Amino acid sequence: LFRTPSRVLAFVRVKPTAHFAQDMIRLGADNKSIDIYIQKSPRGGVVNNSQTDWSFKLDGVLHNTSQEMVYETVAKDLVCKALQGYNGTIMCYGQTGAGKTYTMTGTSSEYRNRGIIPRAIQQVFKSAAAFLNILVTVRISYLEIYNEALFDLLAPALGRGCKDNQLCVMDGPQGVYVKGLSIHPLSLEFSLHWQGETNRVIGEHSLNKNSSRSHCIFTMYIECRSRDYTNHKCLKSKITLIDLAGSERLSKTGSEGQVRVEASYINKSLSFLEQLIIALADPKREHIPFRQSKLTHVLKDSLGGGCNTALVTNIYGEAEHVEETLSSLRFATRMNWVTAEPVPNEPFYREPSVKALEEEIQLLKQELIMQVNLTSHSLMTYNPLTTAQRAEIRSQVQKYLRGVIEEIDIVNVRQIQEVFRQFKVILRMKPHQPKVPSRIWKRKRKMKRKMKKKKKKKKRRTRKRKRKEVTRTVMKSPQSNPLRMPRTSSRFSLGGSKSLFPEGALHWVVFPECSSKARGRDLEICRNTGQEWWWEPHMVVVGAFEVFKKETGQEIHRIFRDNKRILIAKKKGSHSVAQRLNSLKEEMEATKEALEAQKRKRRQEGEYTDEKGQVIIDEQEFSLIVKLKELKEEHKAGFTELKDLKAEIQYCQYLVDKCRKRLISGTE
Repeated sequence: LFRTPSRVLAFVRVKPTAHFAQDMIRLGADNKSIDIYIQKSPRGGVVNNSQTDWSFKLDGVLHNTSQEMVYETVAKDLVCKALQGYNGTIMCYGQTGAGKTYTMTGTSSEYRNRGIIPRAIQQVFKSAAAFLNILVTVRISYLEIYNEALFDLLAPALGRGCKDNQLCVMDGPQGVYVKGLSIHPLSLEFSLHWQGETNRVIGEHSLNKNSSRSHCIFTMYIECRSRDYTNHKCLKSKITLIDLAGSERLSKTGSEGQVRVEASYINKSLSFLEQLIIALADPKREHIPFRQSKLTHVLKDSLGGGCNTALVTNIYGEAEHVEETLSSLRFATRMNWVTAEPVPNEPFYREPSVKALEEEIQLLKQELIMQVNLTSHSLMTYNPLTTAQRAEIRSQVQKYLRGVIEEIDIVNVRQIQEVFRQFKVILRMKPHQPKVPSRIWKRKRKMKRKMKKKKKKKKRRTRKRKRKEVTRTVMKSPQSNPLRMPRTSSRFSLGGSKSLFPEGALHWVVFPECSSKARGRDLEICRNTGQEWWWEPHMVVVGAFEVFKKETGQEIHRIFRDNKRILIAKKKGSHSVAQRLNSLKEEMEATKEALEAQKRKRRQEGEYTDEKGQVIIDEQEFSLIVKLKELKEEHKAGFTELKDLKAEIQYCQYLVDKCRKRLISGTE
């Protein structure tokens, strides 16, 4: 079958900036072209033939676009094709700090800023829920290439420097694979991916505070088969999502030490990747250098060939990075020259593998019987024990327990299992021992309960005494307190409508070292008596959380409130959908009862059939059948909606918890 080759899709995403170089970077009106203009350098002299204009034609230019629009443009069709049996690859390339990880993964602080990976997982699960007769199984792996070494991000126990972490790239009959890489089933949409993200290596330099120092390859393995096993065909496909580390110019990043070593490894592997793309784009090239680096070797089956491939090139829009932008656009153009012939994977049958295993078991049994005959163990058998054999084993066990025989001859595994079973039967038939130990245990438990009561009473008395002492200490007058701070900086009142703390002061307050209930009581006493609190030893900073929210942590607190608002809205939506489903279920039950009553009435009055022998029903019964069908369809759609909402609630809850932790850590 002749297939028309298609080019690899290449997109460019421009990082938003307030200093966009409009005189040097011009975006086409069709959102598919980009022009670069660089003035000639005066150091070139009078005769300067250096090029000043470049024009690039691509599949799309994404400027000031949301994460959702990027996913719709780049990945949505590719994921749909993967569910039909086609392999797919999406790769993010560009300069360091240009937004590759943001495009691929997104941010964990806001739900709407999810990247390609979490959205692709969500699309696969939504599509799987819509299939009626097809069961979709999803498994994932997460590989990191750091300084030309392979690491499994989903197996943090095998960390860097561990001798057992021996991952290597292998060529097999089914293609390239990583030996030792763990593959995990994915039953929830947002479970393992974020765990892998936290295990990545990041560094800091002048262009990016959270720079990825490694290449990461996230792979989803999708398997589709029949739910009722009527069709034994099974269809497999995979989606490979690649987040490359950014290319760096050491003169701009100012990297030193370990970061400089990492940059050299990153630039070297990206150079080999560019050589590979140039070779793939040349149709006359015979040798393709896949084995130059670990990155190119792993991507042997993912670049071009028989899978759908898309590239997202992230660039800066500022004038100071125009040379790196030009280099990234050249790479995108070369990638656009690569041709691919996407071929769907062939369905395979599970049944032959089961038959092969059964045949192998039968052959092994025959080999065991032959071995028995050769060693003259005529008593050995692999068939189930007969009643006579069981009785003989029971007799041997009883003789062994009475001391008549010293040992029992072992013939096979089935005999060992039967011996143990007979021991269990005899042990159960043994008479019960006197109940003296139980009385002793009751007495011990009674003593323990008494000791616990005494300890609780003692603790209560201690807490009361401490509260009295603290109240006396805290409520004493300022003149009698030798450790008080100046009145202008340390004093504050718990009542009134004025500000709690004076401006420009360090705010402290006494809290006794006792339970939260006691602290609340003391505060209430202070409010009621109109007394003031004074600085004492062992104090706790109060108001730091409010200060952090209003000053340094203002942005994260805003994100926290937004995420919490989204979470509450999602929960309300889920509650309303659940109520609607319950009402639909009640209506379905009522309709079923009415339909059954109508059928019974029809049988009692007598049934009429047409020429083909089919039973004729009246309009009322037909309307009930149609209504029940519509209710079932509505219930199914609502159930799918509820499942999606639960997944989104889980993800929003994760974001809220993460923001809350950041607020607490910032306050500390």
